[in-house]
Amino acid sequence: MHKTVIISRDVEATMIPAGTPIAIPEGTEVTITQALGGTYTVMGPGIMARIEGKNADALGLAPTAEKPRIEPSGPINVDAIWEQLKTCYDPEIPGNIVDLGLVYDVQVVQEPEGGNRVDVKMTLTAPGCGMGGVIAGDAESKIRELPGVTDARVEVVWDPVWNQSMMSDAARLQLGLM
Repeated sequence: MHKTVIISRDVEATMIPAGTPIAIPEGTEVTITQALGGTYTVMGPGIMARIEGKNADALGLAPTAEKPRIEPSGPINVDAIWEQLKTCYDPEIPGNIVDLGLVYDVQVVQEPEGGNRVDVKMTLTAPGCGMGGVIAGDAESKIRELPGVTDARVEVVWDPVWNQSMMSDAARLQLGLM
């Protein structure tokens, strides 16, 4: 997606790749370069940033509605966790974190006080990327939407070091690497 828009109101965003919060002022012309997983990557004068779906109205788009919390019950479907993680995207690369090979491990832990916690170990394509916390936070909130999940913890790890061979064939094809 490459669509140029004028920001209609001051909007909170996250600088890419630094991961620092910024405010993009009303009237700024930006190009939406990616609209995946309920977030938008925009480029403008001197900035590349990620805007959350709840602020899509500033881009002239319909905001992403917050999903109602489903109370935990029954066992957790681990396949559903992996599918949910496929809705999390790297803001610089149009690929989800699972197909990019960034998710290393998913574990379900039954909490002593009841409920289920999902622990995920993932990495980033580059160690210096400041977006790690943002991507991990996105994954945590999306996992928490699943039935049976009471908590989610995503840890960014660096071992093993990520490389392109960890990508799925679908991701390689999408990125023109096959």
